[in-house]
Amino acid sequence: MRVVTWNVNSLHARLGRVREWLEANGPDVMLLQETKLRDEAFPSEVFTALGYESAHAGQGQWNGVAVLSRVGLTGVTRGLSDGEARLVGATCGGLRVYSCYVPNGRALDDPHYAYKLRWLDELRGLLAGRDGALPVVVAGDFNVAPADRDVWDPAALEGMTHVSHPERAALEGIVATGLVDVVRALHPDEPCFTWWDYRGGAFHRGWGMRIDLVYVDAALAPRVRAAYVDRDARKGVKPSDHAPVVVDLDP
Repeated sequence: MRVVTWNVNSLHARLGRVREWLEANGPDVMLLQETKLRDEAFPSEVFTALGYESAHAGQGQWNGVAVLSRVGLTGVTRGLSDGEARLVGATCGGLRVYSCYVPNGRALDDPHYAYKLRWLDELRGLLAGRDGALPVVVAGDFNVAPADRDVWDPAALEGMTHVSHPERAALEGIVATGLVDVVRALHPDEPCFTWWDYRGGAFHRGWGMRIDLVYVDAALAPRVRAAYVDRDARKGVKPSDHAPVVVDLDP
């Protein structure tokens, strides 16, 4: 089974690229973030034509998350207590999957930063209470780089969001519910960046961050055959500023 997460930074702008990627790579489950669409504008018919069922939690020009599946899609849940379109879950092919778009945080002294920490803690609580009989995959744009090796220059980001201790501690709390960061587990010494700013030639300079993460149940981790970032999808005309993260699971 192939599971992919991708922050597309506007599905309206990136629909052609997403469709091409689906056709070329054939994932069984794709988790999308920042669709930036209302539910009624979500192009489910495009995905149906490609063989995918879909579930979307939309919020107009902001946020928006989705699950696409060609291995079944049941038990859809949407959102946390904040009411924003940042989380959608579904059961697909025997897995419980969650597509997450964690709040950015903006700045350490901004109220949005405290909101980000509350949101992560609520996600931790949701995962801590999950049904252990159903393996879980939690993936998406977490807007946190788990460690210094996950950013191009830790000194350049000191005192900023995405790298602060409370954010990283919140991620560690999520991992402590019984999850494994599979990309880092398979690539302990590689940057594996997933996001590069559009400005300043960041992609070509290698100024990236690893903030798009895939966590799987520890019991599921031995089934992971491959986990990698598709950097090629960050190239070309009108790319998202994020690249897809691909995880292949043995049956």
